[in-house]
Amino acid sequence: MTVCIDNAQNPLIIESGAHCSIVARNYLDNHFPNWESQLYPIKAKNFKSESGKITSIGTIIKEIIIPHRKGNIRLNPEFFVLNDAHIQGFLVGSDHQRMCGIDIYNSKSRHITISNNKESKSSLDIYQVSAHDSLEELLSELKEGQFNTTLTSKQKLSLLKRQRKNGPAFAIGEEPLRKIRGHDIELYLDVERPYPPMLRRPPYPESLETWKEIEKHINELLEMDVIRKIGHNEKVEITPPVLITWHDGKSRLGGDFRALNNYTKADRYPIPRIPHALYKLAKAKFIAKMDWMKGFHQNGAKPNSMKLLRIIFHMGIYEYTRIPFGIKNAPAHFQRMMDTIFQEAILEGWMVVYIDEIILYPETLDDHVQYVDRVLTKWTPINLQISLKKCNFGQQELLALGNKV
Repeated sequence: MTVCIDNAQNPLIIESGAHCSIVARNYLDNHFPNWESQLYPIKAKNFKSESGKITSIGTIIKEIIIPHRKGNIRLNPEFFVLNDAHIQGFLVGSDHQRMCGIDIYNSKSRHITISNNKESKSSLDIYQVSAHDSLEELLSELKEGQFNTTLTSKQKLSLLKRQRKNGPAFAIGEEPLRKIRGHDIELYLDVERPYPPMLRRPPYPESLETWKEIEKHINELLEMDVIRKIGHNEKVEITPPVLITWHDGKSRLGGDFRALNNYTKADRYPIPRIPHALYKLAKAKFIAKMDWMKGFHQNGAKPNSMKLLRIIFHMGIYEYTRIPFGIKNAPAHFQRMMDTIFQEAILEGWMVVYIDEIILYPETLDDHVQYVDRVLTKWTPINLQISLKKCNFGQQELLALGNKV
């Protein structure tokens, strides 16, 4: 099939007989001149083919846009780059087929399905795609982002093209929630087993309305792979009850982690002071703000820490596989991770990071475009997902850190 990669048409092969997703070096040389700057080196790995062994020189991540009349499908496979291979295009093997829930049906109509939720699957009839260059088409595709209305068409187009180039960093439409690579949180308790009774509580009494809200939130978290149900044969030592809070008529689910937080060893990593951050932004000429999709839920937890992140309610016992809201040390963990990833930008003096909120304050619009590109390029390799709805670009005034800047 023909798909869109880096704003251009490219052939895509979905091969259930291939163990890994691959692309040939000579194909990248011919169609992606700067591909080597995106290469992640790995220890030399040999692949077998009909003609013998082929060596991989590294991996590369590319966003694939599969066009469909009901809404484009976006995938972000990691491809092994092979020397001396003869593949014209990109090949998605069984590794990413399993990860993305791709099934191929060899019926007369020839179709595929893409989703890990088997109950909601429907077939996708594939059609050809052409590259999009115009401002109107880019604005339509990235319409969820907020752009300064005073920018010229040329300035908007420049920003939009950088965003299109780094498309994998954005969460658009109903895309599944991703998990950040290599930054799982680890929690330590300052109490030994057997744990105090306060860490093992029964469910709180709930009204019928609360029951319905809990079930709704639990089903959403299950679909996002944020939680999993505990089996009957698994040992359970900690069970904080579930809480439902209300704000502006909307409910929010969380665990009552107060007892767990009391027994958790504190992470003393410093959180920036908001007045100091606002001082840096006082003379900014252009401002960009970016927020994560679903906040802490993109960040995983170490296996031993997952056992501490369990909740109990009328539907049973569930375990968070990602960081839940309300956990002690989550803000410090996030701040350390972001400071590590963006240390260079922070030292250069054009970025403020406050937990999961990133603010860029360049001197010129050209710098703005360059800095946005640098940020998005850093995020893609760790699989971080940005909420385009919460993004602001090219602004001269906006609400950030709870203040108007």
